[in-house]
Amino acid sequence: MTKIGWISRVSLIVIMSSLVVLAFSASSHAQKTVLIGGAFALSSPFGEDTAHDLLGFQNYVKYVNDNHIIAPWYPDKKFPTNVKLEVVWQDDQYQATNVMPVYEAIRAKGALVYRNSGTAPEVLAPRLMEDHVGATSMSCEPSLLAPPKTIFTQFPTFVDSIAAVADWFKAHWKEKRKPRYAFFTGDIDTGRSVITPEFQEYLKQAGFEFVGSSFVPFVPTSPPTTQLLWLKEKKVDLAIGMMIRAGSEPSIKEAVRLGMGKNGPYKITFGFSYPTSMSPFARDMGKLGDGVFSGGDLPDWDMTDLEGVRFCLDLMKKYSPDKTAPKIGIGYIHGTVEAMVQTEALRLASLKQPLDQIKDPKVVLENGFWQIKDFDTKGMRYTKLTYGPQKAEGLSALNVSEVVDGKDKIVGEVPIRMILPKY
Repeated sequence: MTKIGWISRVSLIVIMSSLVVLAFSASSHAQKTVLIGGAFALSSPFGEDTAHDLLGFQNYVKYVNDNHIIAPWYPDKKFPTNVKLEVVWQDDQYQATNVMPVYEAIRAKGALVYRNSGTAPEVLAPRLMEDHVGATSMSCEPSLLAPPKTIFTQFPTFVDSIAAVADWFKAHWKEKRKPRYAFFTGDIDTGRSVITPEFQEYLKQAGFEFVGSSFVPFVPTSPPTTQLLWLKEKKVDLAIGMMIRAGSEPSIKEAVRLGMGKNGPYKITFGFSYPTSMSPFARDMGKLGDGVFSGGDLPDWDMTDLEGVRFCLDLMKKYSPDKTAPKIGIGYIHGTVEAMVQTEALRLASLKQPLDQIKDPKVVLENGFWQIKDFDTKGMRYTKLTYGPQKAEGLSALNVSEVVDGKDKIVGEVPIRMILPKY
């Protein structure tokens, strides 16, 4: 064999060996796709807010895939570089009959975490517990927290939300008599869910006098004049309830026409829980909405002193420049928080076991969700979030928001009361 032939053969062997090493290296570092997301009630009265939640999920996943950290203020919370996140979702249409089929379809794809759309959590929660699946949620019902389950919340319950309004109202009550309150709420299960014996007992102990309840169609086809005049007839001082903006906005417009409101001839204060968030409510209503309250609300887009709000605005600018605030509602902020919590649970679990080896969602539940302590969203949620086996409620206090001069304004803070069913 000639010298040249021998060298050529050696070179060929070296080249082939290098290719094998490179191929092995590439395969060993190949990205594994891990799913976050869950059910989104896009075809429902909550559809607009839900679409914004979903966009928050989608943009946040792009950020993590590009940067491999949880957030700019958490450079030490590294997300595995060999993992690519992907959002998996289905529309459950806010129909209880769709809850389990959607859940099973998404779990069949291999999802280790889940997202409750707010649809029939009493159907979903037992199955999540049976399967040891940790989940986030678009809303929060007391049944999720009493006793604690595996749906970890970022919102207060509807009851705790309006309890915050009641606390704020009572703290500023100046008359010697007891303030009179009534439920002024949506005529749907979620609207009626705020009327609980535990909440009524709490308000009684807080010094309120109960008058009764008035129900407004969830999406009114005409102004709820009769219901509002009933409040006036009964001399109600505080009207509280749960409505979507399609119900609360025409209700307050009619109240103003009737001379009713905190600043009207007939003095009455209205307070609503989510999804009547004060920032989109104020944008729609302007000064007509002055004096309306909510508790535990999301921040508004103009609150750019909050790093979390700036982060969400940056995500939109980079990843969805055709869909930006204020056209995109603040549900986007909540979607981002949910996505962050799911991702942080996966990251924490990866410290115990590589994500590409985890098959059992129980690993993520116990080593992920249960280990989230003082998780800071920099103002996207009012307090840091903490979870555990006996703590599914993440928040520790609530902000109270009011529409002032047509703008959403945080006017104070109250403790979160955790007014839950007895168990």
